Amino acid sequence: MCCPRLYWHRFEHPFNNEISDMAVSVTQASPRRLEIKQGSLVRHAGRDYTVIAVPDFEWVLVKELKTEKIDRVLIKELQSVIDQPSQVKTQDLISITDEDWLIAQERFNCIRPLLEGYEQRTRTMVIARAKETEKTTSTLYRWLNLYEASGMITSLLPLNRQDKGRKRLTPEVEQLIDRVIEQEYLTRQQKKITHVCREIDRLCHLSNLPKPHPNTIRNRIDQLSLEHKVARRQGGRVADAAFTPILGSFPNADWPLAVVQLDHTPVDIILVDDMDRRPIGRPWITMAIDVYSRMIGGFYISFDPPGALAAGQAIANIILPKEAWLARHNISGELPVWGKMDRLHMDNAREFRGKVLERACENHGITIEWRPVRRAYYGGHIESLLGTFAEEIHTLPGTTFSNTRERGDYDSDGKAIFSLSEFEGWLLEHIVGDYHQRLHSALNTSPLAKWREGILGSTTRMGRGMPPRELDELRLRLDFMPFVERTIQDYGVVLDGVHYYHDVLRHWINAVDPNQRKQKRLFTFRRDPRDISLIYFYDPELEQYFPIPYRDATRPAITLWELRAAMRQAREDGLKDINEDTIFQTRTRMIERVEAAKQKTRAVRRQEQRQRDGKQRSVVAQTGVLASKGVVTDPIVTKTLRPTPEPSTATSITPFDDLDFGTM
Repeated sequence: MCCPRLYWHRFEHPFNNEISDMAVSVTQASPRRLEIKQGSLVRHAGRDYTVIAVPDFEWVLVKELKTEKIDRVLIKELQSVIDQPSQVKTQDLISITDEDWLIAQERFNCIRPLLEGYEQRTRTMVIARAKETEKTTSTLYRWLNLYEASGMITSLLPLNRQDKGRKRLTPEVEQLIDRVIEQEYLTRQQKKITHVCREIDRLCHLSNLPKPHPNTIRNRIDQLSLEHKVARRQGGRVADAAFTPILGSFPNADWPLAVVQLDHTPVDIILVDDMDRRPIGRPWITMAIDVYSRMIGGFYISFDPPGALAAGQAIANIILPKEAWLARHNISGELPVWGKMDRLHMDNAREFRGKVLERACENHGITIEWRPVRRAYYGGHIESLLGTFAEEIHTLPGTTFSNTRERGDYDSDGKAIFSLSEFEGWLLEHIVGDYHQRLHSALNTSPLAKWREGILGSTTRMGRGMPPRELDELRLRLDFMPFVERTIQDYGVVLDGVHYYHDVLRHWINAVDPNQRKQKRLFTFRRDPRDISLIYFYDPELEQYFPIPYRDATRPAITLWELRAAMRQAREDGLKDINEDTIFQTRTRMIERVEAAKQKTRAVRRQEQRQRDGKQRSVVAQTGVLASKGVVTDPIVTKTLRPTPEPSTATSITPFDDLDFGTM
């Protein structure tokens, strides 16, 4: 059985559109989270305090360090007392080698029992764990300090490889390890790991290959799903008995955020656009529920089918606090759900699969559990919840009901009144003011009361404690954001025909690959498809992200869908030499055509709403990190750009299955 995590994160919504005079990193290493528990050091209004009590989700009692005056302050106004950047690594997840990632995971597994559980950690516990893992006590304390500073596995990455003299495993050794684990370990004979290690050593010797360390092999086996290992070694019947949840309950969901279920569905309502109030179709919703309390951890509504962006944003929304979200919709209630879940239970669907999503969850200490195919009883809580909300939605104007027979001759389009933002506000109000307050038959109390008991405790139960709050919202969202790899040329970098440049790229112009000197080096860039006026460049030396704007600052901010629509239109118009100028010129003509149209089709109205909604809820809009913030506009941006082809060495990566927007 897992135990509750003790380390969580915080975010706020700073909306800052002012231009800064110098380029700054948007993800510089700094305190990542704010602990909110008795004895924690915090800062409020420039003064340092000690937390002496946490009576509820909104306020804490604090004592000022200098005057010892006791005060009552809002949790959302608290800051970290640490100002200086920390020494925690901020390495981009994609740039980490598999071997280094396994080393970090091994270190995390060594200290994990010391991070979990309700008990107060003692030196005796650390000494006992050091004996179990064959590590020194000082080593475990060092790893604990590193991890507790950030709450992420990347803090446990090894130092520079050249300092340690490690070598990467060759592809031949990698394949041999995988083959032996498959043929020797994952069998009904249930052979021991020591046998697998000896067999790998023997085969490496015969093939004249370097022998991997036994810990590397053990880590590979540890990364396999426990259910998968039991099924292969003991049989499917044993695995079903051990891992199949009983209807009406869910194993190990014994505290808040122990298990969160995530699922998506089309919503049975027609929405209208913000401008003309005309119907534009049904949206999709991705929703998360805390299994212990049945609290809604977060949701994400969009006109796009579920895919990479929706999955990543939904997970980030679960973790982040909700005060700013409630304020935007003028909702006075509370939604005190934030922090990282221990286990994330998701449908075994293509949009949830991918190395970026899986590694991002691993880095934040989240274990993904895929719903097995053809087992409908998995995910029952979230499906039941979506069904409950469907009943409420069927009472709203513009509902489509569940099917055509129920709808009859009801004019869903004609009755539609809600825009996407208005429907989001209605649903949020319903969740906060109704669903969370209502008696839940399976809990015999309300979800909010159950959550409160699980966090703060009661006369009969000890609470798990207040989750720390995320301090670096942007970095969290970037971890789950799609990415591409590009070389850096003298003109900057090109994505989908659009040029980007800033002086922070100058150091890397025409850089060569350190491992293959004849090839140019590829760098990681992340981009929010809802606003492509800004991309985020990961500097591998500084280990930070920097915002990179359009090279031509006169270009308007657009979505990736608008860009691709303009490219399609340019081709349809017979333009052969399609470059950045023709793309934006075509987009301008498209806007003029739309404005001149007397009657807009439903598809066009839906497309326009998607574009407006994307800009309103992009990472840029939510974090306030705009192209104009922290970026100096280069003098050459106003010059006419020469058409420049995409670098031939560029490689596009689709981290999830990228159903939202195809290949970036």
